Order: sequence, then structure tokens, then C-alpha cells
Amino acid sequence: MKRLSFTAASENAGQRIDRSLAELAGLSRSAVQGLCETGSVLVNGSPCGKKLILREGDAVELILPDPVSLEVLPEEIPLEIVYEDDWLLVVNKPKGMVVHPAPGNYTGTLVNALLWHCQGSLSGINGVIRPGIVHRIDKDTSGLLIVAKNDKAHQGLAEQIKAHTFTRKYEAIVQGHFREASFTVDAPIGRSPSDRKKMCVTQKNSRNAITHVEVLAELPGFSHVECRLETGRTHQIRVHLAYLGHPVLGDLVYGPKKPVIQTAGQCLHARTIGFVHPRTGEELFFSSPLPEYFTGALKQLQGSR
Repeated sequence: MKRLSFTAASENAGQRIDRSLAELAGLSRSAVQGLCETGSVLVNGSPCGKKLILREGDAVELILPDPVSLEVLPEEIPLEIVYEDDWLLVVNKPKGMVVHPAPGNYTGTLVNALLWHCQGSLSGINGVIRPGIVHRIDKDTSGLLIVAKNDKAHQGLAEQIKAHTFTRKYEAIVQGHFREASFTVDAPIGRSPSDRKKMCVTQKNSRNAITHVEVLAELPGFSHVECRLETGRTHQIRVHLAYLGHPVLGDLVYGPKKPVIQTAGQCLHARTIGFVHPRTGEELFFSSPLPEYFTGALKQLQGSR
């Protein structure tokens, strides 16, 4: 068991305990909320709820339980490696593959495959469940993902993401047409109050989220677009496009439950990634071709002209 102590500063005053403590302790808000529910967060010596509002000078104590051992096993799963050196690798993830183990998906993930391929040589910053994972893409999103082989690489790449100098461009097919050929969506994203598994545009308990969109082509009833992430919130592109009334084709979570046309799944592909190599300082850019499920949907729509 480990105990962490903090004193609420002026910038923490007026904030909820879960938000402030997540930033101070480097934990997720959901993790802090779970600790509040078990009485493991004390303010001025007393257990507190997750919604408690801090005051300047409050004495905050966090009791962290001993870590639970969870073994994630290497699995010999084929990977499409776009680039690899001693510090990092870039993987072209297929649609349908989960990035890291989670309830219901402890095998067959990208992490299981990476542990086999890299023979355990992965950064440990994100713990046993997410070794090497600097950023992630959804299970039903295909495309490029960068993996760190050591902690220095992980830290260098994470700093670029935080500074918004890490290039991530996606292509998507979305419902409807846009008035402008290019535009920016600047709308904060947080957990949906009605469905904890979903995200939504909201001012409450949210984080800023910015997506730059360019229309590549108009199709009958749909648009082929490129989305460049400035921030990287959970489900950001899907949430932003659905918020505008243009959900990603095949997205059954944020779009219609019954697809407008039949496709092989969600048409969202992480096509381009660019970054500065954390060791050499070299600027690297990689692009992957659109997969068959995506080009098949484009041909289907183009044939309906």
C-alpha cells in the first residue's frame, strides 16, 4: 500500500477532487473516482466523494492499493510493420484488432502481438497492460500506430503529442455534404452522462478537442474527408463528426443503428503519421494505403452516381 499527500494550491481551489487529483497523481479520473468510492481519498483526514470541491490549503491524502499482478502473454500474431528500429516501430493495425488488453479482450490484441514480436523490449510507462503504447486507435479503426521500445522514446513521443507537433491524419467516409471545403471543429469532449461507454461534446467535465477537416470528394449522399487531429481525445473524430450531423459511415455507436448502406464496417482509417525521431531528431512521415473495406465503400458510392 502506498500513500500520497498533497496540499491544494490556489489553482486547485474550486475544482472537483477527481479532476485535481487525476492531474496531481497522474491517474485517470475514473481511477480516482473508484478510489473515492472505496474511501481511499481523504481530505483533511476524512473520506470524500468524487464530487467534492477543493479549497485552497486542503490536505489531500491518496491511498493506493498494492498493484494486482496481471500477466499479458506474448502471442504469435502477424503484424504489418511499416517502420522499425531499436527505439520504436510503426504498425499498420487492421480493423477489428483491439490495441491493448481490457475486460473481454485479454488475448488477440496488438499488445499481445507486440510482446511476441519485440520479445518484451517495450516501454513500461503505461504499465503491464499497455507496454509501448504511446497513443491508441479504436478497435474498428484501421491504420498507423506508433509503438515505443523504451521509456526515453515513449517520453519523447508523448511530449510531441502534448505539444501538438505529432501529425495524425485520418480519412473517413461520412454522411451528407458540408458547406465548406475545409474547416475546424473546436468543441470540448467528455463522458456522456447518459451512457458511460460513449463520449460527447459537452462543457461539463470535458477537455478541449480540436479536429481540422478537409473535404476530399463529394459522393451521392456522402463525403470523403481527411481529419487532422490537433488533440487526441477518446473517439474524437467520430464524436466531432456526429456532433455536426455527419457521422462516420458504419459507426453504429455514434451514427444510425441501421447503416444507410451496407459496408464492411466503420469507414475510418489512420492514414498518415509524422513525428520527430526522439533519438536522431529526424522528421519521419509514413502513410498507408486505404484498405479494401474502405475502397470498396468508395466504389459502391461512386457506382451509385
